[in-house]
Amino acid sequence: MRKVAVVAAGGTGGHLFPAQALAEALIARGWSIVLASDERVAGLAQDFPAERRIGLSAATYKPGDPLGMARAGLAVLGGAAQARAAYHQFGPRVVVGFGGYPSAPALVGAVLDRRPTVIHEQNAVMGRTNRMLAPHVRTVACAFPTLLKAPPKVAQRAIVVGNPVRPPIRALATEPYIPPEDGGQLRLLVTGGSQGARLLSELVPEAIKLLPEELRARLVVAQQTRPESMNFARRAYGDANVDAEIAPFFRDMATRLKAAHLVIGRSGAGTVCEFAIAGRPAILVPLAIAIDDDQGQNARLLAEAGGAEIAREHQLTVDSLAGALEKLLSNPARLARMAAAARSVAIPDAAERLADVVEDTAAKG
Repeated sequence: MRKVAVVAAGGTGGHLFPAQALAEALIARGWSIVLASDERVAGLAQDFPAERRIGLSAATYKPGDPLGMARAGLAVLGGAAQARAAYHQFGPRVVVGFGGYPSAPALVGAVLDRRPTVIHEQNAVMGRTNRMLAPHVRTVACAFPTLLKAPPKVAQRAIVVGNPVRPPIRALATEPYIPPEDGGQLRLLVTGGSQGARLLSELVPEAIKLLPEELRARLVVAQQTRPESMNFARRAYGDANVDAEIAPFFRDMATRLKAAHLVIGRSGAGTVCEFAIAGRPAILVPLAIAIDDDQGQNARLLAEAGGAEIAREHQLTVDSLAGALEKLLSNPARLARMAAAARSVAIPDAAERLADVVEDTAAKG
């Protein structure tokens, strides 16, 4: 009989990238993959290695909105009915959810059918959807050694597997960090993410303008920024006489991480784990409006190990960032220590570990 796994993930990269890494690991072990999400997924996961995609009814709601909660509940139940009808056609051996409200119908349908289920939580703080579903699924896996906001019994049985990452990023786990040479280039990589590129694109160039001329002359910057902020960033770097490449998105992120001496970015779960696997010292700027401060808690993994500095938005200024950059870029030995510390908490084989958990759950039925 064919081994079929349903992978249920929301329509954002934070959910889809680890889901895709798991799918690729399972395919290598002989599994067939079905991707389940809401109707948007067809436009967001063209490269997802699934033999089949099923779009399920789903909806979210704002806390404190009872009418919205009722509507979302009805949508999820409708999606669960759609999922169960699909499951009866192809008989999945396991359903794996990665969080986000679009993953809920697939998991609810599997729980009602008494099928083996797994949840993977990418953040150090369990998300709202996973928090509601986790007590009802067979196995809970997580990326971080801490799992805040999880029900106590869920946290006790959670299996730490890390965050599955794309193969090019995983390959960086064996690439050594080479600190900047005296008088040589200083390569800075700035990743903004979908929520925060504007803040960083305006703040980082202004901070770099305050650096000593000797450092600015050595700097080579690659920065992701939103299209509407690109001209601002280009002008600022031009004023600072700094060699900078500005783009909305870098497709060759692994190559750029490998080359970087220092990275600045948000602290989404995927970003933190990728920086750790690459072994790159970082300045992390958690998203201030993130629910439950999940980005701040993610950043603690690297900061407490000594691999990153955390810059909170309410404390972050052009002057404070310039000071932090000058101290780090002027101290290659410290950068090297931070790189080693970051790599010490990495789990590069997270996709394989999660695949082991999924197969074990499926085997137990």
